[in-house]
Amino acid sequence: MSAVIPTEPVAASSAMRRTRSLSERLRYLWYLSRRSPLTLVGAAIILLVLIMIIAAPVIAPYNPDKVSLTARLLPPSAAHWFGTDEVGRDLFSRVVYGARASCGAAFMIVLISMSVGVLIGCFSGVVGGRVDTAVMRLMDVVLALPALVLAMALAAALGPSLFNSMLAVAIVRIPAYVRLARGQTLSLREQVFVKASRTFGASPLYILRWHILPNAMSPIIVQATLDLGGVVLIAAALSFIGLGAQPPTAEWGALVSSGRSYMLDQWWYATFPGLAILITAMGCNLVGDGIRDMLDPRLRGR
Repeated sequence: MSAVIPTEPVAASSAMRRTRSLSERLRYLWYLSRRSPLTLVGAAIILLVLIMIIAAPVIAPYNPDKVSLTARLLPPSAAHWFGTDEVGRDLFSRVVYGARASCGAAFMIVLISMSVGVLIGCFSGVVGGRVDTAVMRLMDVVLALPALVLAMALAAALGPSLFNSMLAVAIVRIPAYVRLARGQTLSLREQVFVKASRTFGASPLYILRWHILPNAMSPIIVQATLDLGGVVLIAAALSFIGLGAQPPTAEWGALVSSGRSYMLDQWWYATFPGLAILITAMGCNLVGDGIRDMLDPRLRGR
């Protein structure tokens, strides 16, 4: 005798679960908006930047590299929302496309520095001994130098380009993640479950993979989110002094550098790319603060 499969009740229960899940998410967003409205503001800024990065060809009304000498240095208007530059290129289009270079570079810098720094810091904390001492003394040497000055020196040695500036800033940011990951590892390796794994003969790599990394990621994610804003500023600073993105690449720091010569008469040239840098960095910091409050049990109850 064949069994009858109740397809309709199962479909109905699945729809009910989806509805319940959606309502729970909406209630959580409402709670979050009342508890931390600045976090939602930061999330809205980050979402807007992501839309600019993904849909730049749709949003931008003009080709960002199209030259029109008859329309040079026009003020903001209905035809050109942010005005034009010294060769007639539409600044709004260049700011929109500049989000890809500036924010994409910042994301890659944080991803590289976080990945390398977390692996080195966790492994150093698990192994300990002379390896840990050697790694931390090397990190102390890097941290003893000003981050921006060291990034400028590395970018100048590698050569002026967006990729080289990304690599330079990533190298400078690695020690911060190494120290954070090592501190979390030193705290976690004294826990009972790590000692039990070591007693049963688990290797340092096994302990690192299954015990240290999963439990150490919360503060590292918060640090990475907060670091995005600072990295956007550093990358823009390198492009501003000519060590980052090179013309005609649309990048926010390079746009501010080109517009500083026209600041007195054509204020819009440097103002709108500068506002894009400021708002993006502020959004990253607001989101980072919100994530820290949500992941920190000491702050969650407030």
